[in-house]
This record gives sequence, C-alpha cells and structure tokens, in this order.
Amino acid sequence: MPALILDGKALAARVRGELTVEVGRLRARGVEPGLAVVLVGEDSASQIYVRNKTAACAQAGIRTFDHRLPAATSEAELLALIATLNADPAVDGILIQLPLPPGLDARRVLPAVDPRKDVDGIHPDNVGRLLMGEPRFVACTPFGIMKLIAEAGLPLAGANAVVVGRSNMVGKPMAALLLGADATVTICHSKTRDLAAVVARADLVVAAVGRSEMIRGAWIKPGAVVIDVGINRRADGKLLGDVEFAPAAERAAAITPVPGGVGPMTIAMLLANTVTAAKVRA
Repeated sequence: MPALILDGKALAARVRGELTVEVGRLRARGVEPGLAVVLVGEDSASQIYVRNKTAACAQAGIRTFDHRLPAATSEAELLALIATLNADPAVDGILIQLPLPPGLDARRVLPAVDPRKDVDGIHPDNVGRLLMGEPRFVACTPFGIMKLIAEAGLPLAGANAVVVGRSNMVGKPMAALLLGADATVTICHSKTRDLAAVVARADLVVAAVGRSEMIRGAWIKPGAVVIDVGINRRADGKLLGDVEFAPAAERAAAITPVPGGVGPMTIAMLLANTVTAAKVRA
C-alpha cells in the first residue's frame, strides 16, 4: 500500500485560514498583531523567504514592519534596531532572518530579542522553557512538524523516534517536543555509528541533516512515518530532500514530499506564534 503523502501546503492553508479568523476577532477588539522582519544583506534565498513570510502575514491580516539593512550594517546598529523593536508596543513578534552576513554574530544578536517577542522560538530563554516542558514559543519548523505527525495519526507515546540532525533550529527542539509527547527519542548526527541500523528501528524518522538523500529508502522500517526537513538543490535545479523519497515511500505509512511538506508549515507556525504573542499582549 503506497504511503500517505503528508500535504504540508494543504495543512498550512487550513492553519492559516483558522488564524485569519482569529486575527479578525483580535482586530475587532482593537488588537492588531504585528510582526517585524529584519533582513540584513542581499542573500537571494533569504529575500525569497522574507517575501513569502510577508505575503502570508498580509493574507492573515497581520501587520508587518519590514526592515531591510545593508550587509555593511554593524552589530551595534543591528542591536540598536532590535532594542527599538523590543520597546515598540505595535510589534508583537520579531524575526531576524538568518543567515546573517559575515561580521554579525547570531549568538550575540538573537539573544538581544525580547523573548516575549521571539516568535522564531530560538531565544535561549524560550529554548530553556521548552526543555523544562513549559514552552512559550516553539521553533517554527518543529512546531509545524508536530502538526504533520498528528495528521499522520501516529501515536507518539512509547514510539521510537529518530531525529537525524542536531541543529538549534530543528534537531534539538524537535527532540524536546517528541520527548514531551512521551516518545523514546534518539538524536543522530555525523558521528553516529551505523546510522542505517538506528533508522531501521524507528517508528518515526525526522531527517534534518541538510545532505541530499542521505537517508536511504531501504533503511525505513515498514509502516514508519517519515518527515523530511531537507531542501537541497541539485545542479539541474531540482529540489531533493534528505530522504531518498521514492523507495522510502514504498515502505513508509506516511511521508512528507519535498517541496510541499515541511516548508509551508514553518511559515504557518510563524504566524501562529505571532498571533499568540498578540493575544498575550491583549
């Protein structure tokens, strides 16, 4: 039986529709959710991401404050802008688009954001709250993945979950969310011995390693749920995930496509976090 294709575009559209209704209710009460987006430099991929996020906000009725800064912006200038946004009552959420240009250290810039406005969910305070089981904001990609897993109908309590990748944006918060849902979690990375054997035992595989088709289809346990976070562009322009899709889909119960799986959910959950911040302010 072919795998269920987890349609992130359709689910994201549903989430965004619900948020649009919620934003309408807030605006009727005089509360206008606002997201400040800060883009430093001319990275083409970042410009596309920011454009998509801004368009999604407009569709949901969320006001955006667009700040485009030259690559030569100093760290002091960027920190001054963040301080201004922190103090602005019209700004509910602040998004610093990554990566930052050389000379700007994200380890100093990101913690400068007020954690109550950190709708990306990556401020140390918010990460700590997540690990303590008391989340304020959750990183958008793992947040969206949890919605996709729910769509797949996989009971997480007691399930064997394998997360391939240990980044601060995806791997680590993903593991914390799965632990919070009572899954048994293994985090794999470049030093993991016999990755194939670890993956083969998994009821759930979340691949977020950034290497094209690193997770082979033959490794997937029959009936497993596969979430592919990777977006890797081949020389001919085709996008590939971190999972070898076709053979994995023959074995999995459910799998996300690339593109159209995790990506749309990331933007939807950014909007959800912004609306939550506005509700707290209200």
